Amino acid sequence: MAYKRSELMEKRLAGNREAILAAARRLVAAGGYRNAPVTAVAAEAGVSTGLIYRHFPSKAELFVEVLTAAVEHELEILSAIAGQARPAPQRLHAAVASFVRRAMAGPWLAYAFIAEPVDPEVEAERIRCRRLFGDVFKRILADGVHAGELPPQDLDVSAACIVGAFTEALVGPVAPSRDGLRDGEHLVDAIGALCLRAAGAASPR
Repeated sequence: MAYKRSELMEKRLAGNREAILAAARRLVAAGGYRNAPVTAVAAEAGVSTGLIYRHFPSKAELFVEVLTAAVEHELEILSAIAGQARPAPQRLHAAVASFVRRAMAGPWLAYAFIAEPVDPEVEAERIRCRRLFGDVFKRILADGVHAGELPPQDLDVSAACIVGAFTEALVGPVAPSRDGLRDGEHLVDAIGALCLRAAGAASPR
């Protein structure tokens, strides 16, 4: 007869897993991936390193889950903006501005998710996540082209260029070597304007 875990045991295991993920995210947000060795995550979560490896076979797999959860949250926010009932150029600018503001508010987390050197497994997940962001912007662009608010264009290419533009433009401002953060709203306006030009729109208003 196979051993069956009790409901209490399942809840305890799930709680430990969530505590580990939350601890890893806090450490990454405070200093990037290098600030989150497994021993530090264990101490932050109040568990043993052995328990971490029961849930996550490697540090890379732990970071992949941290990244995935953060990106899912970003996608919810961006998708809500994409679904608003206003012209596509305005939605495009608002989505980019929203992402940039959150990145500037949490530069270590943004740098970790955009450019910090990572294991190949984490980098592969970053690439997948950028494609998911691209899908959101592709929807906005398609609406704009259909409504005549944006010129006809290759939606896949344009969406990829927009995601590449705003993520690359953030690397310097959120990098650990930054000499203080630049004026946030100036950066929002500059990156937003760049993405609008990439889509063939002159102004978000």
